[in-house]
Amino acid sequence: MKIKKEDYNKGYLILINQTHPYKETPINLTKYSKTFSNIDLETEALHYLKKLLKKIKAKEEIIPISGYRTEEEQRKLFNHSLHENGEVYTRKFVAFPNTSEHQTGLAIDLGKNMPNIDFICPSFPHDGICEKFRKLASDYGFIERYTEEKKDITKISKEEWHFRYISYPHSKIIQDLQFCLEEYIEYLKQFTYPFNPLKKYGFKIFFLPAHEEEIELEITQEFQISGNNEDGFIITMKEE
Repeated sequence: MKIKKEDYNKGYLILINQTHPYKETPINLTKYSKTFSNIDLETEALHYLKKLLKKIKAKEEIIPISGYRTEEEQRKLFNHSLHENGEVYTRKFVAFPNTSEHQTGLAIDLGKNMPNIDFICPSFPHDGICEKFRKLASDYGFIERYTEEKKDITKISKEEWHFRYISYPHSKIIQDLQFCLEEYIEYLKQFTYPFNPLKKYGFKIFFLPAHEEEIELEITQEFQISGNNEDGFIITMKEE
């Protein structure tokens, strides 16, 4: 199998933030539902999101607020918030175009279903059905992306409603280590392919630096690969 260096900006583990902008790439999107036909999410992410909501019997108690956004939609949202809420509020809660995870199709904003919903900062409290979701999210590939404890690293204020799909077992490992995604991407760089894996939850995880324009891989077992949108690839395979 050949991997092109330019593909480091694709996959479930890409890091998107102010210093790692999103680069447009094809996304396999699926509509959330007939009721929320204006909301799309990357197909695998949506599959596991719905499995989790079914597991906790959320029914209509938890609803999607925002999923995939184009660069144009992100720009309109940012400018509208600037006009309505001012610069300080907007820079705390709305990402500048091409620094938003929503453009990847892997991020979902969720809200507790209630009469008056704030569509920029929806309520997703740390109790009841929302907390049930939060506690099980990592079992289904999701992380709570922006927390109060990590805002100095992520440069985003606490967003208890914003969840990011990164796939299992990475979501579980991040939870165990109490890392944000920025810390996890850096942490994985010590586990270099092919002789030094991180072994967790029945998986082997490697980091493959993208030094060459094209990399030849000879892997006989099933594996997944994701760029980190920085300097290489993360290879995940089940232990034999």
